Amino acid sequence: MKILMLENIHPDAGAAFAAAGHAVERVPHSPPRKVLVQEIGDISVLGIRSKTRVTAELLERAPDLLAIGAFCIGTEQVDLEACSRRGVAVFNAPYSNTRSVVELALGEMILLLRGVFDRSTNLHRGVWGKSSEGFHEIRGKKLGIVGYGSIGSQLSVLAEAMGMEVYYHDLVEKLSMGNARKSSLEELLQVSDIVTVHVDGREENRGLVGEREFAAMKDGVIFLNLSRGFVVDVEALARNVRRGKVRGAAVDVFPEEPRSNKDPFSSPLQGLPNVILTPHIGGSTEEAQQGIGGFVAGQILEYLSAGTTTTSVNFPDLSPSSTPQRHRFAHIHENLPGMLAKINDLFARHGVNIAGQRLETRGTLGYALIDVAQGCDLGIVEELRGIPNTIRARLVY
Repeated sequence: MKILMLENIHPDAGAAFAAAGHAVERVPHSPPRKVLVQEIGDISVLGIRSKTRVTAELLERAPDLLAIGAFCIGTEQVDLEACSRRGVAVFNAPYSNTRSVVELALGEMILLLRGVFDRSTNLHRGVWGKSSEGFHEIRGKKLGIVGYGSIGSQLSVLAEAMGMEVYYHDLVEKLSMGNARKSSLEELLQVSDIVTVHVDGREENRGLVGEREFAAMKDGVIFLNLSRGFVVDVEALARNVRRGKVRGAAVDVFPEEPRSNKDPFSSPLQGLPNVILTPHIGGSTEEAQQGIGGFVAGQILEYLSAGTTTTSVNFPDLSPSSTPQRHRFAHIHENLPGMLAKINDLFARHGVNIAGQRLETRGTLGYALIDVAQGCDLGIVEELRGIPNTIRARLVY
């Protein structure tokens, strides 16, 4: 199969696909839309990170596409519904860069509380500004975590180990780690010395933190956003930094980000005191990218070779039997009554006994794996594709 890897995905991913016998093409950036449309026509697997948008229009140009690997946490850059309609499985790495993001957040909190960024800049300019006034330890501070998923909860544990008092808010009921306290967003904003945002990219989180939320925070609060750019009103953040409401801020994500390192960057947060701006590098460590590359590539290879979908973000969760059979067929279809009967009838008409079978559904999608222990006419695949309401069918092995 042909594998296209974009956006400088870690080489370990390409090596895993190549070792499995697939042809791999690696591109270090996100190509312009017109170029990608021309290149994707005969691709079986597409690997992306956060900058490449996979739309329904693009999928129409990729009839051979079986799977997409989002080598990152989020999948909002992928039209998941369109992928499901076309039988394209999507995989991501929800945990592989968690530690890297948490370490950056903790480090920035300390730098902001101590004013290290500005003091270092001044010293480079020849200005000596030794003072303890207004600078603090992280120990004993109240930390408010907005979003208590894998990153927020791990940050909670490490922050508490450093002597912080942790409050968290999440729309979903989450078990607290250690002594962390679940609270409303309003309470969290009012009591926290440091507020850090770690929510996902769902549309409901757009504009989550704006002028009203900054007004509810303590005077002199430290604020961090390492989640999604559109979650925070950066104009409101800039105003509150200038007026002193926000004493320091660290921002790693922005509403508009350059497509490559060669493109210019502009933000109202530039040039403000005690503000650390980083170019979306929360998960950009060699350890994280290596972990992501190996994990996502491994999940896709399991899907291609065995039909496994246990970590797919859009397919039914199906882990097939590991007992080796002669052949395995995969059938992706609309979730309608009678589909399994039609599949079984087809094999029966060919005199093929089914040795094992699994079916799982998810929303409008059904996914079946059929194992046979005997030799059979592999032309059955074409007949499987001809069953009404079939989305995709393939011979797994």
